[in-house]
Amino acid sequence: MLNSIEIFSGAGGLAKGLELSGVNHKAFVELNSQACKTLRENYAKELVHESDIEIFNFQDFKNISIIAGGPPCQPFSLGGNHKGNLDKRDMFPYAIKAIQELTPKAFIFENVKGLLRKSFASYFNYIILQLSYPEMTKRPDEKWLDHLKRLEKIHTAGVTNSLRYNVVYRLVNAADYGVPQKRERVIIVGIRNDLNLSWSFPQPTHSEESLLWSQFVTKEYWDRHNIKDMSNSSLTAGILQKTKKLKQKYSLFTPPRKPWRTVRDCIGSLSAPREGESKEYSDHIFRPGAKVYPGHTGSPLDLPSKTIKAGGHGVPGGENMMCFPNGKVRYYTTLEAKLIQTFPLDYKITGVWSEAMRQIGNAVPVMLANIISKSLVKELNS
Repeated sequence: MLNSIEIFSGAGGLAKGLELSGVNHKAFVELNSQACKTLRENYAKELVHESDIEIFNFQDFKNISIIAGGPPCQPFSLGGNHKGNLDKRDMFPYAIKAIQELTPKAFIFENVKGLLRKSFASYFNYIILQLSYPEMTKRPDEKWLDHLKRLEKIHTAGVTNSLRYNVVYRLVNAADYGVPQKRERVIIVGIRNDLNLSWSFPQPTHSEESLLWSQFVTKEYWDRHNIKDMSNSSLTAGILQKTKKLKQKYSLFTPPRKPWRTVRDCIGSLSAPREGESKEYSDHIFRPGAKVYPGHTGSPLDLPSKTIKAGGHGVPGGENMMCFPNGKVRYYTTLEAKLIQTFPLDYKITGVWSEAMRQIGNAVPVMLANIISKSLVKELNS
C-alpha cells in the first residue's frame, strides 16, 4: 500500500480522494485550528498535526510514497522586492522542502487558476523547475531570478545526478469530471524520474454539450427528474444558438461524453432546509438573508454550481447560493455545499455556517481528487 503525507490539508477534500484510491495517510499537516477539528472528526486524531509547516519535522516519517496538498501561493510581482520564495506568503518552498526530505515516488498539488496568469508566468516556471529539481535549492545570497536562471541551465543540459521529478500540470474544470460545479483549478503532478514511469491526466468524462443535448434536444434530463419540461423557460438566446450548433454537429448522434452534472442532479432529492435543528441532517439548516444584486445572482438549479468560494457569501457571482427557476434564491446549506464538493454524505465539516463554507470552498472536490489520484496510484503500483 502507498503511504502519503498531506500538507496544507484544509478540510480534507484531496485527502479523501486519495483515501478512496487506496492510499494510506500517515499525517496531515495543517495550521488552521478549525480545519484540524474537521480532520479529527473524520480521521484518527493522532494523524492530525496542527502545526506551522515551517517548523514541522518531516524526518520523523519514512517510506512516504505520495505528498499531496494545496500550497498557498500569493501574487508575485517583478516590481516588488524580488523576494520570491523568501516571501512569507508563498508556501511552495516548504512543499519543495518536504519533497527534498522525503523523496516520495510522486506528489500532487492543487492551486487556483490565477497561478497561470500571464503576469505570473516567470514565477510559475520557477515553481515547476524547483519541483523538478528539489535538491537544487536557492543559495543564501541568491535572488530568485538568478536561481531560476541556474535551474533553466540545469534543465536544458538534461544531465544531473540529483533528485529529479518529471512534472506535468494542467488547468482542469471539475465539471468535466462529473463534479456538479464549474471549478477551474491547476493540478501539478510529479513522478520521481528513477521510477521510469509514464503518466498522463485522465481524459474528461462529462461535457456541457451533453448536458444541453439532454435538456434541449432529447429532453431526457427533465424526464429523469420527473418534472415538467422546463426547456422553454431556460432557453436563452445563447443556449438557443448553442443548441442549433449541437444539432448541426451531431445530427442523430449523441455527444460522446456524459452530461455535466447539475445542482438539481446533486441535491434535488433533499428536502427543503428549515430554520433551527434538522431532524434528518444536522448540517442542513436554512440560512436567511440571500439576495440578488448585480454580480451576485446565484447558481441556476439546472446547471453545475458556480465555484463555491471560501467566503461566506461567495461573492462575486453568488456562488454560495442557488437560484430557482422562479427567480427565488437561498444560500446553500453546509450539507448541500459539501455534496456539491462531492464529499461523502457522512463526512463531517465542523464550525458554524460561515466557517464550514470557508473550509468547503477551499477544498479540492473529492471526486476530482479521486479520479486523478486513482490513475496515478495505478501507475505507481504497476
